Amino acid sequence: MRVGVIYGGRSGEHEVSLRSAASVIAALDPKRYEVVPIAITKSGRWLSGPDSLAQLEKAQQTLSAAPDRGREVTIAPDPTRRSLLPLGAAPAGRDAPRPLDVVFPVLHGTYGEDGTIQGLLELADLPYVGAGVLASATGMDKAAMKSLFRDADLPLCRWIVAHSAVESAESIGRRVTEKLGFPCFVKPANLGSSVGITKVADPKALRAAIAEAAAYDPKIVIEEGVDAREFECAVLGNERPEASVIGELIPSREFYDYADKYVEQGARIVIPAELPTETATEMRVLAIRAFQAVDCSGLARVDFFLDRQSGGILLNEINTMPGFTSISMFPKLWAATGLDYPTLVDRLIELALERHAARAKRRLSFTPPEATRSAPKRARR
Repeated sequence: MRVGVIYGGRSGEHEVSLRSAASVIAALDPKRYEVVPIAITKSGRWLSGPDSLAQLEKAQQTLSAAPDRGREVTIAPDPTRRSLLPLGAAPAGRDAPRPLDVVFPVLHGTYGEDGTIQGLLELADLPYVGAGVLASATGMDKAAMKSLFRDADLPLCRWIVAHSAVESAESIGRRVTEKLGFPCFVKPANLGSSVGITKVADPKALRAAIAEAAAYDPKIVIEEGVDAREFECAVLGNERPEASVIGELIPSREFYDYADKYVEQGARIVIPAELPTETATEMRVLAIRAFQAVDCSGLARVDFFLDRQSGGILLNEINTMPGFTSISMFPKLWAATGLDYPTLVDRLIELALERHAARAKRRLSFTPPEATRSAPKRARR
């Protein structure tokens, strides 16, 4: 089976994507799969070639960007092709399209996890791993996500949405003071891996935090600070999703930020989490409800807070393309549940093909019944 693995991208999580892709490719059994590496540079060029895997390995080790080297390629939004197409002139014999059986878009953040690449793959009629357009878009946009969670009656902390392009920092500050208080967390609405997030202890620091988040997305989500433990649950499936055991994250810094995740890697992970059985069970149930609330499919990681004061569970967010690095929680949670990394990757590809086959059965246009079309018109009375 020929698997196109897409990685990199134009988002702030480009480097993390390379690490995830390297882990996924290493887990794909070469006896069962032929990997077609597809790198998207930070400028948005799609590149592939015989040296792509070596370049990926070198870049991910140093947390560097994908190099701008290789043959320029594309996937056309044409369902009759379903191939990776070369662009421009090439040496003789190297111009043929490469048909793809399934695509694994190991892309995090903007232009990868937000429904955009999913839309292209839908137009191309290619099976792909992960959530569809709607779930990807709402799972990426924290404001839309929280609205869906609220409508599904899921427990959330207090939060507001601010638009830095049309609202002044002073106006945002007044709303934060009135509705949330301090400390609070300021986040870009559309990003992940804790990029652009700031914990704000007092009003004086709010302006800088807003500017930092707005550099990534003018729409900002601001949440109340909760004295809580942090937990994560992995979900796998399509129509009948299953939840993994619960894991706890114990940050080495004030909160689980980008440096703690990928640079210093000082956070401690406890799997399974030390929780009462009923609390862990409730989190697993809530994880599946969150998965269904955004119409997710394939996979997701659902994050929770456990309030130290009240003992209440609060849903933080859902990640529809969680990290797949060697230290990422998603594969670790499934390994603790009984599904090792290679088997997990196999299962994700199976789910992609299953979802594509189910969608192929849908009727895309209305065809009147033959009897209706051939029946003579009655005369008016």
